[in-house]
Amino acid sequence: MGEWAGETVGPDVWVTCRELIPAGSVFAFLAEHRGVLFPVEMFADMYPSANGRPSMPPQILAAAITLQALHGLSDFETVQELRCDLRWKAACGLGLHDTAFDASLLAYFRRRLARSARPDRVFEAVRQVVQATGVLKGRQRRALDSTVLDDAVATQDTVTQLIAAVRAVIRHVPGAAEVAATACTAHDCTDPGKPRIAWNDEQARAELVDALVGDALRLLGHLPEQELGEAAANAVGLLALAAGQDVEPAGGSDGRDGRWRITDGTAPDRMISTVDPEARHVHKTRSHRQDGFKAHLAVEPETGLFTAVALRPGAGAAHHEAVVGLDLLSCEDTPVEVFGDTAHSTGDVRHALTAAGHRLFIKPAPLRPAVPGGFTLDDFAIDTSQGTVTCPAGHTAPLSDPGGRHHQRKAVFGKLCTRCPLRERCTNAKAGRILTIRPHHDLQAAARRQAAGDPAWQTDYRRWRPPVERAVAWLVHQGNRRIRHRGTIKADAWLHTRAAALNLRRLINLGLTRINGTWRLSPATP
Repeated sequence: MGEWAGETVGPDVWVTCRELIPAGSVFAFLAEHRGVLFPVEMFADMYPSANGRPSMPPQILAAAITLQALHGLSDFETVQELRCDLRWKAACGLGLHDTAFDASLLAYFRRRLARSARPDRVFEAVRQVVQATGVLKGRQRRALDSTVLDDAVATQDTVTQLIAAVRAVIRHVPGAAEVAATACTAHDCTDPGKPRIAWNDEQARAELVDALVGDALRLLGHLPEQELGEAAANAVGLLALAAGQDVEPAGGSDGRDGRWRITDGTAPDRMISTVDPEARHVHKTRSHRQDGFKAHLAVEPETGLFTAVALRPGAGAAHHEAVVGLDLLSCEDTPVEVFGDTAHSTGDVRHALTAAGHRLFIKPAPLRPAVPGGFTLDDFAIDTSQGTVTCPAGHTAPLSDPGGRHHQRKAVFGKLCTRCPLRERCTNAKAGRILTIRPHHDLQAAARRQAAGDPAWQTDYRRWRPPVERAVAWLVHQGNRRIRHRGTIKADAWLHTRAAALNLRRLINLGLTRINGTWRLSPATP
């Protein structure tokens, strides 16, 4: 990487106006330690050419995006602060008369970061400071949680998605325009408006959807055979997804006669917008739905420091809290005490974390009786080693071998329930009670007993689980519940930068300083 050959425009703000920069602020810290926190070598791989020079030092841009994430600003607002605010100029090393740079340079820098081998290097740099201070030494608790972050796009209905996807194919795929001219007759895709129909007429809407899906399928089926670039391939994939996710064969159709209708319900992993195909409907609770992504967090509850973060699509088994939680804890070198809510309480997670030596304070999911107010799974005597289950009435049934997709075992009581005096509290099924036992049942049952009857466990859970909510509040403060970026990669990069900025501010509040080349915490004395 060539060296930046620019000069400071005007007096150095940190030198001439130091007394105007709030002491103990992130601005003052970056002004004094920016070069140590973000050294030149840290970005060498992002600018591999020895002949060219970055138009602006990457240390300045790294400081700028850190402050931007901390304060929740747009690129334009960030540049305005760099031009007009002495604190920002001092923190980023700009001169008093410096007019900063064009806002697009921030997007360019983030794109370089995302494409590099270490896209989260700003978060890693702050994490190294955390490790150097020793603030987490002896603090072996980690609280897991997730929160929904709203996307930056509008949710589209089926008609809008189909039309937008057809336009994308015409725009990016060579030869698609000629095919669309004859294959797509339901709507003129050059018209920027929505189709002119009576939108309050259910039959008219159904006919439009049928025609649009037919157009999409004909367009996909008649595209020229050719090698597609990334943009073209993505456009074709989006159209295929939009044409299939919300529809089903019309009544009386076998799916081969080209008649379609809107399906009842919502597809589990439905794409909600062609503008951001990775955004999803997210159900944090049964009654509340948002559109966007999920931010997954691992926090040290005593200090509030983020030890790991990850942003994932809001739906899908691969992005469930239990799965991502394991990834968040993979960076821990020693066993820790893990605190989490019921979303992290799957049997597979308990097994994996217990095998890794971690101590679990994860709230078990409540059991639901087959009959309201009746017996739950824990009212049965289940011996997985002997393969038997005894019901509250004393009847014993054998457990089957593991089978099916989830390797479940079943105990079928059948005729034993016929004249059982406890039947009304056990089952309404005519064939009698069938008990389903999932893998790692013994671990889950032991966790339920511990959570219900161990006062020490309950005290620790109530003491150390709630602080993660404070960290969530810090994360989404100042309008940061809504992400400004589209796509999981960009949004995940923002989340890591936001967490790094919050960690840096927290360390400064704890007394972060640098003495003789070493990061230390020196709490202020009253």
